[in-house]
Amino acid sequence: MTRLLPYLVMDGNAKEAVEFYEKALKASVFGVQTFGEMPANPDYPLPEEAKNRVSHAMIKVGETDMMLSDTFPGTPHEKGNHVTICIMADTKEQAKEFYEALKEGGQVTMPLQETFWSPAYGIVIDKFGVTFQISTEA
Repeated sequence: MTRLLPYLVMDGNAKEAVEFYEKALKASVFGVQTFGEMPANPDYPLPEEAKNRVSHAMIKVGETDMMLSDTFPGTPHEKGNHVTICIMADTKEQAKEFYEALKEGGQVTMPLQETFWSPAYGIVIDKFGVTFQISTEA
């Protein structure tokens, strides 16, 4: 079943936000991973200041899942791009269909590709300026 999830992008304070929402919204925390815990890529060495930033966190508020992460150091963090919508597709084919449709008249931020967490993941800003992260359940 395809799901739309709110995705909050923070600027170095995602761990604090997870703790805040856990208390304020009685959220359940399902995981917090830092950039330093991700598999190393020798082609893109990880700067020291990125290691403790959150690469991905998942919380649940009531029946709703919400994801959070920090920006990668040097990536601009502006109001308007710090809240995105993540589309969790059932298959790679469905992810590609969403990706192709949303990029029409829009802008690709990250091409659809296989990652260590998803068989198909990409980021598109649609023609209305809404940022969508398209992912496939692993």
